[in-house]
Amino acid sequence: MTSINNIPDMPALRSEIDALDLELMALLARRHALIDRAAQIKTGNGWPARIPKRVEEVVANVRGHAMQHGLDPDLYDRIWRILIDAAIAQEERQLNKDRP
Repeated sequence: MTSINNIPDMPALRSEIDALDLELMALLARRHALIDRAAQIKTGNGWPARIPKRVEEVVANVRGHAMQHGLDPDLYDRIWRILIDAAIAQEERQLNKDRP
C-alpha cells in the first residue's frame, strides 16, 4: 500500500481507491458468509433473525470504531443499520426457506 502523501496524481489515487473498494467487497462477502452461518446456528437454536439487543450492540461498536478513526459516527451508524437490515433479511430467508 502506498502512503497517502506519496500518491502523485489523480489516476494513482483513483487506482488506490479502486483497490480499496475491491478489498472492502471481499470483506463484505466474508460478512455475508458469516451471516449465512449465523442463520444456520439460529435455526438450530430456534432463535429469531432479529435480536434487538445485538443490533444495538453492533451499532454501538461501529460508532465507537468510527470515533476512534476520526470518522462521523452518525454516518457509519446509518450505513451499518442498512447492512444489519440486509443481514437480517438474509437470515430470515434462510430461517423461512422450509416454511410454506
